[in-house]
Amino acid sequence: MLSTRRAELVDAAVGASRALVAITARSLARDAGDVTLPQYRLLVVLVTRGPQRLGDVADSLDVNPSTATRMGDRLHRKGLITRRGRDDDRRVVELVITDEGRQLVERVMEHRRAEITEIVDDLSPDELATVAQGLQLFAAAAGETTGELESAS
Repeated sequence: MLSTRRAELVDAAVGASRALVAITARSLARDAGDVTLPQYRLLVVLVTRGPQRLGDVADSLDVNPSTATRMGDRLHRKGLITRRGRDDDRRVVELVITDEGRQLVERVMEHRRAEITEIVDDLSPDELATVAQGLQLFAAAAGETTGELESAS
């Protein structure tokens, strides 16, 4: 019985994940058609965590440093991030989101919120409470905290 419930939950989480990725992809296409989903993830890391060393960005995104370098180069050319040296160690270069990059993340988040709001508006109050509790538990189990982007946007 537990394994059936676990399988149902995994299937539900995969379905919800597909829906959320699709919402993000639509929001990106609307607001930043030339920014890929992986590049957007890099921007979100910089918004939520502040300036980051390239190796730390690669670790956060679970990509090779060379992949993070290419992503950073593309975002730099688009004016969405800059690079800066650190005063305490000139060998260290950090990636820093620009105002334009931050505004892009905020626009995408606004559109994501609007589309998600349309979806949850179709739920009853009891369904809303159940979904909210389930998503909060899932995010906590995954080590995610709620409110990270709210304070950044």
